[in-house]
Amino acid sequence: MHGLEHRVLDFIRQHHLIKKGERLLVACSGGVDSMALLTFFVKFKEQLGVEVVVAHVDHMLRGEESHGDRLFVEQFCERYELQVVSCAIPIADIAEKRGGNIQSICREERYRFFSETMERLALDTLLTAHHADDQLESMLMALTKSANVGSLTGIQASRDFNNKKIIRPFLAVTKLEIREYLQDNGGGFREDASNAKDTYTRNRFRHRIVPLLKEENAHVSANVVHLTEQLQADQAYLQQLAEARFSAIFTKRQNNSYKMEISALQKEPLALQRRLILILLNYLYNDSTILQSYALCTTILKLCETVDGTVTIDLPEDFTARREYASMLFEKKQQHTFAPATVALNEWNDFGALRIFIGNPEHVELQSDAAEKYYFSAQTVNFPFYVRAREDGDRMTVLGMQKGKKVSRIFIDDKIPLVERDCWPLLVDAHNSILAVLAVRVNDKFSTTRRVADDTVLAIERISI
Repeated sequence: MHGLEHRVLDFIRQHHLIKKGERLLVACSGGVDSMALLTFFVKFKEQLGVEVVVAHVDHMLRGEESHGDRLFVEQFCERYELQVVSCAIPIADIAEKRGGNIQSICREERYRFFSETMERLALDTLLTAHHADDQLESMLMALTKSANVGSLTGIQASRDFNNKKIIRPFLAVTKLEIREYLQDNGGGFREDASNAKDTYTRNRFRHRIVPLLKEENAHVSANVVHLTEQLQADQAYLQQLAEARFSAIFTKRQNNSYKMEISALQKEPLALQRRLILILLNYLYNDSTILQSYALCTTILKLCETVDGTVTIDLPEDFTARREYASMLFEKKQQHTFAPATVALNEWNDFGALRIFIGNPEHVELQSDAAEKYYFSAQTVNFPFYVRAREDGDRMTVLGMQKGKKVSRIFIDDKIPLVERDCWPLLVDAHNSILAVLAVRVNDKFSTTRRVADDTVLAIERISI
């Protein structure tokens, strides 16, 4: 048995990649890697107890040359009596209409075709010919683009794919071994001329960086495969721990917003703190660039180093992270508006999360045990009353103080979230004098106990704050 075959079979067994009876879809471009993979499975499909179907995609970017690749794959499958499903996708036309990176569009359309084929033919597993050198290139590319540990875990030997799975049996072997294996088996392949160009990032790493590393250590690709396997195992375990802790630290609220208790996060090891934030970002976003942002994760963790005061930072896509003393709230930016309104007497008036009653104390019917009641004399105030938002320079005379206190200071002292201060309802009289910061403080004309001259009550109930 060929040395490559030994290593690939051992890799398949070690990682439990294939089960007897599975129906496999082998992605085959006609290049040396995928033709070697197809050659391997032609030889071992009966031993493994699997059925093999082949898929080929012509991206229509190289004219007759790419059409020749398709014919080559189809003829190989005909020779070995393999079912082949092939298609031609006009990538250039799609790119012109949609815009974007050609390579990304090729991959997206190719995998969409693979998924549709697997669904239509009831296939279980997609196989691609990624190998150890691909793993090395992917690790190097990730290292230059990201400071996120998760991005350094590389290509996985097996992962989910639209309720199916993808496996990479050749991750255990190098490009050179694959080429030698195909030659030893008398197999042919098609050469894609674009692979020789340095237009694409991966090609630049393949042609310039990887050869230098292999001069230092010919086994560098194998070392990276072993390293990524360890990183993947560690990452999977830490991720499992983080996901188990997430619901104890974050509370989901309406409109895809989340609240976090900072003290709970601080109790977790830093390795889990980062993963918890990344889980949150995964819930908030679909953009992989955002999810892999080391700077964004670090900025959020920096906010959690203290619980003093309130701070708000902007996140991508109109989200904000707002620290309110011991809590952190992640939510979409909200437009707060508050129009002044007249207060009707002897009936309940609703103002957002609050409702108030001003009138005869004998007529008020409280609906909550937590309602606040304040008594005052109608002779000491100027009707009508209004409710409005705060204005610059607002002050209120608080019981026990001779000078008025800034409303902004009252908000700070009572730890009212910064984002809520501009729309917090203030009760004012006909002269625009502030009588109360509702549900926070009242001025010196009010009393929690009814005095002899008091003939009017202010009742405040919280609907939801």
